[in-house]
Amino acid sequence: MDERRLGVLSGLAAYGMWGLFPLYFPLLEPAGGVEIVAHRVVWSLVFVTLLLTVARSWAAVRAAVADRRTLLVLLGAALLIAVNWLVFVVAVNSGHVVETSLGYFINPLVSVLLGVVVFAERLRPLQWVAVGTAAVAVAVLTVDYGRPPWIALALAASFGLYGLMKKLVRVAAAPGLFVETALVVVPAVVVLAVLQARGEGTAGTAGTGHLLLLMGSGVATAIPLLLFAAATRRVPLSTVGLLQYVTPLMQLAIGVFVYREPMPPARLAGFVIVWVALAVFTADSLRQARAGARRRAAEVAPAPV
Repeated sequence: MDERRLGVLSGLAAYGMWGLFPLYFPLLEPAGGVEIVAHRVVWSLVFVTLLLTVARSWAAVRAAVADRRTLLVLLGAALLIAVNWLVFVVAVNSGHVVETSLGYFINPLVSVLLGVVVFAERLRPLQWVAVGTAAVAVAVLTVDYGRPPWIALALAASFGLYGLMKKLVRVAAAPGLFVETALVVVPAVVVLAVLQARGEGTAGTAGTGHLLLLMGSGVATAIPLLLFAAATRRVPLSTVGLLQYVTPLMQLAIGVFVYREPMPPARLAGFVIVWVALAVFTADSLRQARAGARRRAAEVAPAPV
């Protein structure tokens, strides 16, 4: 199997697993959102510790911890991804799967806006069209929901900022996840201890199967991240950008067809407008990627004799 095909398969597997999360987290009830996220932190740390030990990759962890700037950035990333996990779990387990899918549909556009705000990047005309179209979609959905789509906006903002933090440091997926979870594992353990002391924890009272599912949340967290890292090393970012829509499409399908969440005409119109914005954004990104590839090919072409 060539590297590109392996990269595409790795990306599809990663985004496919993320797309199935709305089916997984309801299985963790009666645990609440805070307890689920705390278990996710603890068991992710355990699983990644085993991976790093097997792969003998502790040098990368030591390098990240030794650099104060890297450590502070990863602490920010850890807090942002914890917020993202909590919002997602609570939303899914309270019947808002469709709105979570919206958050990951608009995430690429939020990332573009963050580039403008943080890095003073200049958007191309079609990128502005995509962002403006997405803003119209949010307005339409605000009218439909009777409120701004806070869940979607919170997911898009937290994950977009998380991605921004990860761009500020050069740490591989597994070492980065280890440091991030290690930085917040103490609060997670405290939360679990308090819940158990109050008799509100479910790990020891809801059966062995429930405990195994809670432990499995660590594996479910780490494996897609590692597959995603494998994909980004093997295929162009433009391909990864196309693959990322697999996750919200799966989540939307699960919300509508599995959980029977309502999709009134106004809400469907809002989603269609978002898809138009993403089509414009994706077409512009692919055009730029092809233009960049042509420029690079011209630069390395031998001069005529």
